[in-house]
Amino acid sequence: MVVLDFDGTLADTFPWFCGVLNGVADRYGFPRVEPHETDELRALSAQAILARLGVPRWKLPLIARHMHGLAARDVADLHPFPGVAAMLAALSASGIALAVLSSNTEDNVRRVLGPESAALMARYACGAAVFGKARRLGALLRRAGIAPGAVLCVGDEIRDLDAARAVGCAFGAVAWGFTDAAALAAAGPDFLFAVPADIPEAVLSRRARSA
Repeated sequence: MVVLDFDGTLADTFPWFCGVLNGVADRYGFPRVEPHETDELRALSAQAILARLGVPRWKLPLIARHMHGLAARDVADLHPFPGVAAMLAALSASGIALAVLSSNTEDNVRRVLGPESAALMARYACGAAVFGKARRLGALLRRAGIAPGAVLCVGDEIRDLDAARAVGCAFGAVAWGFTDAAALAAAGPDFLFAVPADIPEAVLSRRARSA
């Protein structure tokens, strides 16, 4: 099974995120992020970003719920990255089960992916707390009846890597998402993917070696 993050991994939501972030900052009382600060924040973990902005953890569910609503409002402006649909189709055609693990809502994920790509997903584990992905991932694998060693998690943030490691899954980092590729590489993922087409190649090669 390949378990994929959504925002920044399947969907190109970072420009949208930057566009709404300062409105969210004003609403929830944390500092605005100026354009020149963006690259610095992209090199940090989610925990470090919250510390830098002074966002208390108790506000996270409120902020997440508000941003999910904004994403639903703007869903027509959100799109998968180029190559994502072909990547998902290639994995599915090769007999690899697919799942989405996301803090976003299942409705937003399905609408952005579109009906064909959304239908390829065997399971959705959506609405995870910002730091609750490990628990949600473990529950997903138990329901699927699949061992962590047979799973590759794919994501664009260090918290995605941490969740995979906590459960015992391999992790592939994508170079096109929110977190800077150099920062992801320094965290020690099992794979670092430059483009979506790299994912089926790595997964099928790994399966062939273990056969």
